[in-house]
Amino acid sequence: MASISPENPLTSEDAQGLLTMLSARVEINRGMSERELDQVEERWGFRFAPEHRTLLGAGLPTGSRSWPDWRDGDAEDLAERLAWPIDGVLLDVEHNGFWHPEWDLRPAGTQDALEVARTYLAKVPVMVPIHSHRYLLADPDRTGTPVLSMYQTDIIYYGTDLVDYFHHEFGRPVPTPEDHQYATIPFWSYFLD
Repeated sequence: MASISPENPLTSEDAQGLLTMLSARVEINRGMSERELDQVEERWGFRFAPEHRTLLGAGLPTGSRSWPDWRDGDAEDLAERLAWPIDGVLLDVEHNGFWHPEWDLRPAGTQDALEVARTYLAKVPVMVPIHSHRYLLADPDRTGTPVLSMYQTDIIYYGTDLVDYFHHEFGRPVPTPEDHQYATIPFWSYFLD
């Protein structure tokens, strides 16, 4: 399949193809209904990207702690997964001196710095877990954004989009051309430059 874009969205059939890459590794439960997906979005305060929603509608990977169980998962576990990207940045603010160059001058005290960082981080785009610490932008109006591996401020590309990610993580990777232009994600793309 070609790269995901507004002109080339992920179809249910494409999503089924991606899920077949997982069949030997995890159980794939029936896909989530539109109502279930709406309930997840309402409960957790974000909106899935179109391709993420299509994937979850085609099948829900379960049976492994690495996959978030949006249907029957433990609420505390899901909350921790959703908080992981922000918590990771805050950990590096607290322990590793990280400070984003677009933020105001860093306060001298660690607790004051954390408070200022929290204020800025409350406004950054939400990243939603796909698998383990691989995340996709939560934006219903954007498609084809990169999948990021997020571990504190050690953030790298793990796929040009959801399809590329599945091929790299679970299938046969197709090399990404050196001149490939990844879609930018406000705030988070800073760590990738």
